[in-house]
Amino acid sequence: MGSLRDAIIEEYKAVAQDPQQGFHFHTGRRLTQLVGYSDELLEGIPESSIAAFAGTGNPFSLGPIAPGENVVDVGSGAGIDSLIAARMTGPAGNVVGVDMTAEMRDRARNAAAEAGLGNVEFKDGYAESLPVPDGWADVVISNGVLILVPDKIAALAAMYRALKPGGRLQIGDILVQVQVPEEVKLEIDLWTG
Repeated sequence: MGSLRDAIIEEYKAVAQDPQQGFHFHTGRRLTQLVGYSDELLEGIPESSIAAFAGTGNPFSLGPIAPGENVVDVGSGAGIDSLIAARMTGPAGNVVGVDMTAEMRDRARNAAAEAGLGNVEFKDGYAESLPVPDGWADVVISNGVLILVPDKIAALAAMYRALKPGGRLQIGDILVQVQVPEEVKLEIDLWTG
């Protein structure tokens, strides 16, 4: 799993450093339009965060974040969803973005500072072991991350552990409806493009 994780980190490091270079997936403002982010949702989100957006859906299409809620953003990347959630939850709530790519976390922190959002922080971590206390989150959001995690059961268990009783998952991702053969799972280029 180390080499797969390393390859994914390298891919998203490249996105963070130069989102316009071209990838096997869409990025940026055009992608936000393709997956249904409204102009209102993106209002006040720094362009630096939007430019490196590489999600697969819109977790907010499943419902807004209420004022005062605590949110974990699994695979927060450049921070676009964390920043939107931080605006929605307001100063009475908190958002923790978790990402394994240092360059993405740096971009997200800079965007949060630019947006003046003090209720969001970005931590190093993996989907399978979220760095938040048990039962801390009202909502766990994720966007295009589960498809990249080989052990989806462990990632979902970590999300469940982080949620308060009655909390909710709001996930935008890619669904594969056929079993992926084990030998294909080992082909790193299929995961990273």
